[in-house]
Amino acid sequence: MVTTVKFVAQNTYFEQQKPLWNTIAIVYTFLGYIGGITLLIIPTIWLNLFGVVLLTHSLVFSAYLSHEFMHSTIFKQRRWNVIFGTAMLWLNGGCYYGFQALTLQHIAHHLDRVDVFIFDIIAAIQKLPRLVRLGILVLEWLYFPILAFWMRWRYITSPWWNLEHRQERSRMILILAIRGTLFILLGLFAFKALLLYSFSYIGMITVLRWMDTFQHTYEAFPPGATLPKRDHNYEQANTFSNLLSRRYFWLNLLLLNFGYHNTHHAVMTCPWHSLHQLDQELFHHHEKHYIPLLTQLINYHRFRITRLLTGMGQVVDENDSLNLEHFYGAIEVSFLTLY
Repeated sequence: MVTTVKFVAQNTYFEQQKPLWNTIAIVYTFLGYIGGITLLIIPTIWLNLFGVVLLTHSLVFSAYLSHEFMHSTIFKQRRWNVIFGTAMLWLNGGCYYGFQALTLQHIAHHLDRVDVFIFDIIAAIQKLPRLVRLGILVLEWLYFPILAFWMRWRYITSPWWNLEHRQERSRMILILAIRGTLFILLGLFAFKALLLYSFSYIGMITVLRWMDTFQHTYEAFPPGATLPKRDHNYEQANTFSNLLSRRYFWLNLLLLNFGYHNTHHAVMTCPWHSLHQLDQELFHHHEKHYIPLLTQLINYHRFRITRLLTGMGQVVDENDSLNLEHFYGAIEVSFLTLY
């Protein structure tokens, strides 16, 4: 039944573009980014606080719009999706990896129905000196995403210690020079704004982490490993939808409907603005893959250290029932970084 609907949906929803909705989202992202930084500079505390919120939200939008451009759901011509997707990555810091590389990795995630990792975070944490490991765990307990920055800087510096990435040195130096110069200029003009910008960026990482944490229980494999054949049933059984609200569906627009993750994986060409409608068509809403918002927040907070040491936990019990009590969640599986 789902397969039949999926086929119909791919020919229906992909053609039902809403240019006005896309334009509003894109314009809001750029204006929110510029306006947010402007508000950080103004010497008024309440405007500064509003600027942090606005900038954080625009960065989150830039991330989820990057995701849409990866799937070519905004423009019919691939060229324009690449151009705007690259622009969004320059806002949120994904530019270090490159739009094409991130797209190939993410689409493979859909097609292979597995996760691939190069850097095993859990193993790496265990190998660290005791005091360093303790420092990382304390920072993560305090909600400072030190592991996210570790992964980013590990890749940024990889052209100098990984021979396979040596050809990336010139590109990485250019990006670092451009972004570094812009941040230095902002700091010289208003150091307070630079500090507040860091709060917004950490806020973006935290929101993306929270959304990514409970969306999959896929198996993870190192590059080059023989991947098992996984079908649509496996994909749906190991995918979860973490909506902000099932009753007030418009609230999910705050995150560009990214919480409709089972629907997105059922029809990955469906644009963000039509995911709610497609979700209504595909599912009866008594499926076990919907995770309530309160459960998401409790588990994200409660297991923020546990998942770093033991992995995502056990989600389905011996009776094939969903057991969210032991769903610790995944770590650092963002579509904005290369694994």
